[in-house]
Amino acid sequence: MGERIRFGGYQGDRSVHTRGAKSLASALSHATNGTIELDFRQNIVEDGHKAADLLSMTELGKLDGCYFSSSYLADRVPELALFDQHFVVPDRAHAYGVLDGSLGRRLAEEVAAKTGFVVMGFWDNGLRHISTRSKQLRDPTDCKGLKLRTLASENHQRVFRALGFEPQAIDVRDLPEAVASGRVDAQENPLTNIYNFNLHKTHQTITLTGHLLGVALVLFNAKTVAGWSTDTRQAVRAAVAKATTDQRQFAEEDDAICTAAMIEDGVNFVNLTKDERAAFASATRAEVEATRSKFGDDLIALFEADLAQVGKGTP
Repeated sequence: MGERIRFGGYQGDRSVHTRGAKSLASALSHATNGTIELDFRQNIVEDGHKAADLLSMTELGKLDGCYFSSSYLADRVPELALFDQHFVVPDRAHAYGVLDGSLGRRLAEEVAAKTGFVVMGFWDNGLRHISTRSKQLRDPTDCKGLKLRTLASENHQRVFRALGFEPQAIDVRDLPEAVASGRVDAQENPLTNIYNFNLHKTHQTITLTGHLLGVALVLFNAKTVAGWSTDTRQAVRAAVAKATTDQRQFAEEDDAICTAAMIEDGVNFVNLTKDERAAFASATRAEVEATRSKFGDDLIALFEADLAQVGKGTP
């Protein structure tokens, strides 16, 4: 029997992350002629776990690898909060330039030094937008007093407080109930999550803030990786690289697919004007600067340099 690598996720068949993991499994099997297989545990939530349990399960060795939002590790690896600069990175191309450049390599080193993980890839966790039952959010004053579900990240929550929201951290497992029951008035997520978790059935208005491109880290247990042969490590890294290219393409295509499907279901999309989006950016700028102030000049310089390289060649 060949070598088996246990990899976990938390989403269904239509998820761009699930499709990315299946691409990883295919690439790994193909590259090694089937001698290394990915045993993909697609959705641990179905087994009664919280989605965030993926991190502890992988770090403790119950799984060999997983994907998960970088924001959930920012308390342990503060440098990851550089990805959490709301309204700063203008589009996916610039985000990928940062992830694939010198800053991405530096942050992978920080994760390895401060946790039991090895970062092998950065997946597209979606451009994040805000949904409500019916209220359009065209100005920060529209957000005042609304209970907003967001990620378990103080950096994120500070930003949303600056807009007037009352942020609440709720695990993905419990998010559909929180939206359907009205426990939260608003939530922020990529379109793929809003659609695939059926949040749009209750939240029929989506304001396209595009405030952040989420990052999903592809993580492996450090001790497991250290125990692999050189050939296995090289094969896994190559397979993750192939899967990353595929996953990012899935994510971009899925935005259009989910938009069309939700329009068919009666969802109202609110497109902000340049000035309206600038008002949101202005209202959150002080909190973004507070996040940036925690980092050394060298990290900020790497971030800015990688952004500047987009359109000028590979960083």
